[in-house]
Amino acid sequence: MSDFSALTVALRAFRDARDWQQFHTLRNLITSLNLEAAELLELTQWKSDAEVEALPADPQAAEALRDECADILLYLLLIADTAGIDLAAAARAKLAKNAEKYPVDKARGSRAKYTEF
Repeated sequence: MSDFSALTVALRAFRDARDWQQFHTLRNLITSLNLEAAELLELTQWKSDAEVEALPADPQAAEALRDECADILLYLLLIADTAGIDLAAAARAKLAKNAEKYPVDKARGSRAKYTEF
């Protein structure tokens, strides 16, 4: 069993013990994912690049960073589970698509979008 699969099983058990599936429509899950992503973004609000780079070295900030990343992952797993998406397979397929869009000889060291090559 993959880490994603095992985590999804544990997440379903957590959700089902609380009878929360009734609230976990695909729309609500996608909305919640974005709210959690905003909380992650909030950790960087009004900070310089140097301050953001220092977050992992500060125990309290690192915990907040871990918690927000975990919240995002958990909602993403619920979205994928609800929509019948194999996240690992989808990520591999997307990586292959991105490799075609961003060939090394054109993309290396460039921040340009693939449409600008």
